[in-house]
Amino acid sequence: MTVVKSTIPESARQVTGEALQSTLVDLLGLSLIAKQVHWNIVGPRFRSIHLQLDEVVASAREFADTVAERSSALGIPADGRPETIATAFTLPSPKDGWVRDEDAVALMTETLGAAIARLRERIKVTDEPDPVTQDLLISITAELEKQRWMFDAENWPKGD
Repeated sequence: MTVVKSTIPESARQVTGEALQSTLVDLLGLSLIAKQVHWNIVGPRFRSIHLQLDEVVASAREFADTVAERSSALGIPADGRPETIATAFTLPSPKDGWVRDEDAVALMTETLGAAIARLRERIKVTDEPDPVTQDLLISITAELEKQRWMFDAENWPKGD
């Protein structure tokens, strides 16, 4: 059943729908990872990283909502069910238990980097089928790159 009629051709809608769904999974998973680390971080830089992790959570959740609504606007139901996220999510995640501040920084730098790489691929594939979605993905990438930069700066001078 199609409730919303798409304004783009079916082939473009399929490519765009896959890009949006994969992005939704990554963003919801990213918000869960950042919150998990937020709850369990320990170490001398606890407070600053703890607060920075909440910035990642807020951005990821806001973008997830925007991505899901874009999908719905194109007549593609978004799937953010827990079982979908658990099955489809492949970005790096923390281990169980406490997370040292330096490990939190390394994990978030790696996870954000992986999410950014995946977004850049989706930006390429949505160029022709749906520039509007591509623009959205570019905006998300810019924010995640900013967040990654902030975590990476925490590694200095180790990250040389």
